[in-house]
Amino acid sequence: MSRIGKQPIVIPDAVTLDVKGNIVTAKGPKGELSVSINKNVHLKIDNGTATVTRPSDEKESRAMHGLYRSLVNNIIEGVTAGFEKRLEVVGVGYRAEMKGKNLFLSLGFSHDILFKPSEGIELATEGNNTIIVRGIDKVLVGQVAAKIRSFRPPEPYKGKGIRYAGEQIRRKAGKTAA
Repeated sequence: MSRIGKQPIVIPDAVTLDVKGNIVTAKGPKGELSVSINKNVHLKIDNGTATVTRPSDEKESRAMHGLYRSLVNNIIEGVTAGFEKRLEVVGVGYRAEMKGKNLFLSLGFSHDILFKPSEGIELATEGNNTIIVRGIDKVLVGQVAAKIRSFRPPEPYKGKGIRYAGEQIRRKAGKTAA
C-alpha cells in the first residue's frame, strides 16, 4: 500500500469538494481548481475527509495511488491557503522591481527583461533582490518561478544569478595562477 496514498485528506469547512465522473473540483475562499483523476483510482468523501483508494494491486494502479492523492490534496491546499515561491537575485547591479503587474529584471545583459505573469499568478518584490511568486495552482507557481530563474541561473564561480530562497549553490574554485 502506498504510504502517501493511504493517508486521508482533511477537507476544511471553507472548501467544497465535488466529484463528477473523473473530475474533482475544489471551491474555496481563494478560488476554484479542478483535477482529472485516473480511472485506476477512486475518491471517496465522508465526514470532512477524502480517501483515495485503488481497485486492484496492478502496477499501474499502485503507481497512480499516491500521485492522485497528492494532486487532490494540492488543489484543496491551493484554494484555502495558496502557494508561494521566493527567489533571490544575487549579483552586483542585479535587481528586480515591479512595474504595474509586470516584473522588470536587470540582470547584467545589454537589455532589461520585462516578464508578464500568467493568469492566476501574482508577483511581488521585497527590496531589490527578492521576488515572490504567489498563486493557487502549485504547478503554475513552480513553472513561473522556474521560468524567472532560467533568465539568469546561478553560476558556480561567484554564485551570481537568480536562485530559490534557501537554495545552496555548489561553488567551484577559479583558475589558480602558476
